[in-house]
Amino acid sequence: MAKSKKRKLPGAYQPVGWLLGWSGGALAGLAFRKAWMAIRNEEDAPDALDPDRGWGEILLAAAVQGAIFATVRSAVDRAGAKAIARKTGVWPAASPGGRD
Repeated sequence: MAKSKKRKLPGAYQPVGWLLGWSGGALAGLAFRKAWMAIRNEEDAPDALDPDRGWGEILLAAAVQGAIFATVRSAVDRAGAKAIARKTGVWPAASPGGRD
C-alpha cells in the first residue's frame, strides 16, 4: 500500500497554536484554582518555597496542577488541530517520528 503524499500546512498554524496554548494555560490556571479550592478550601495553593507548608501538601498541589495542565493542554492542542484539519484538510503537525 503506497503512502499518500501529505501537503504541509504553512506556518500559519504557529500563531494559532501559540494563541491556543496561551488560552489553554489560562484555562488550566483557572481550573487548578477551582480544584485547589475544592480540595483544601483555600484560595492559594502552596508554593514549593513556603516554609509553613509540608512536603505532602506541596507535592499534592504540584501533582494536581500538573495533571490539570497536561489534560487541558492536550485537549486544547487536539481541538485546535482537529479544527485546522477540518478547515484545510491538512493535519497541522508533523507525523509521529518526525517524518512527513
